[in-house]
Amino acid sequence: MDGEITAAELKTLLDTDEDVRLVDIRNRTAFERGHIPSSDNIPFEELPQRVEELDDDDHIVTICPLGKSSIQAARLIESYEGTNDTTIESLADGLQGWEYALESNNGNAETNDGTKAPF
Repeated sequence: MDGEITAAELKTLLDTDEDVRLVDIRNRTAFERGHIPSSDNIPFEELPQRVEELDDDDHIVTICPLGKSSIQAARLIESYEGTNDTTIESLADGLQGWEYALESNNGNAETNDGTKAPF
């Protein structure tokens, strides 16, 4: 694992259209309530079976509510040989630290003030 990335650093990457794959490891229901735009939902318990989906990615950021489980997810992804040349980071402080817009499956975007993280 290459470490952690702050919400501000990730926002900058996304705003400059950097090629980064966001992997939200929360369960599907929590993800549908609100997630960082362009993130993919791969629940933690499905990650070992779905890690091959990340083969072609150059930069992966894992996301969870508090930034703890996403560290474990990043380590699991790193252990997969298909991601040897991939930069793998965990979002520091998770969604709790994300102060920017979220989107939900009903299409409504909202701003996360840190106290209403959808998890």
